[in-house]
Amino acid sequence: MSIVKINVLTVPPEQRETLEKRFAARAGAVEGSDGFEWFELLRPVEGTDTYLVYTRWRTEEDFQRWMSGRGQAAHGGGGGEQGDRPKPAATDATLWSFEVVQQAGPKQG
Repeated sequence: MSIVKINVLTVPPEQRETLEKRFAARAGAVEGSDGFEWFELLRPVEGTDTYLVYTRWRTEEDFQRWMSGRGQAAHGGGGGEQGDRPKPAATDATLWSFEVVQQAGPKQG
């Protein structure tokens, strides 16, 4: 079954709009990647400053291949000088990894 990667981002309130605009600006950066299945950017609604970036992949190898290629560039590892990139909107990031062991969708009919 698939694997899920959740990037847990601590984003101060004054940086929320910046983070969301940056994700919107790079929409489509992952969708064509081999093994990519799903993406969601989850905004906190109460009691936390933590955003969740949910991606689902066919295999761990597909995710690693994306991270070492286009993902590296999308996350600021594209080889430019640090001064060339804007300051990160998040103050902390942690990557959680999961294997999908059960799933369900809406019943048809």
